Amino acid sequence: MGAEEKRPSWNEYFMNIALEVAKRSTCERAQVGAVIVRDKRILTTGYNGSPRGLPHCSEVGCLMDNGHCVRTLHAEQNAIIQAALHGVITEGATIYVTHQPCFNCAKSIINAGISEIVYDKEYKDDRSLDFLNQAGVKITALK
Repeated sequence: MGAEEKRPSWNEYFMNIALEVAKRSTCERAQVGAVIVRDKRILTTGYNGSPRGLPHCSEVGCLMDNGHCVRTLHAEQNAIIQAALHGVITEGATIYVTHQPCFNCAKSIINAGISEIVYDKEYKDDRSLDFLNQAGVKITALK
């Protein structure tokens, strides 16, 4: 087997990084990671965790509302916020996410000008898919 056969595709490469980023998550219910990429270069990363300076789920438990933990920001939100905080343009970028984005993250992705989503695990949310399709965001399930 040659080196080219062992080499991951770009999608696999960036998703592997997103999976590694997810390990930093402080919410024990779901560890999610995101990597924003443009021109095969990583712009920012994010994982789900509490806002800066506030206690994490791993320290004080999840804050549940309608079956969802609301203590944390989602990985996609954190990656987009990091871009804004550091003046990184996300227009035309691809976001690699370990889980299909929820409705709120889909809206953030659209407004951040991100043109493509590559995700690993399905998170059934027809509204998010509908909005992303209407906005012309390309969506690719890695598996």
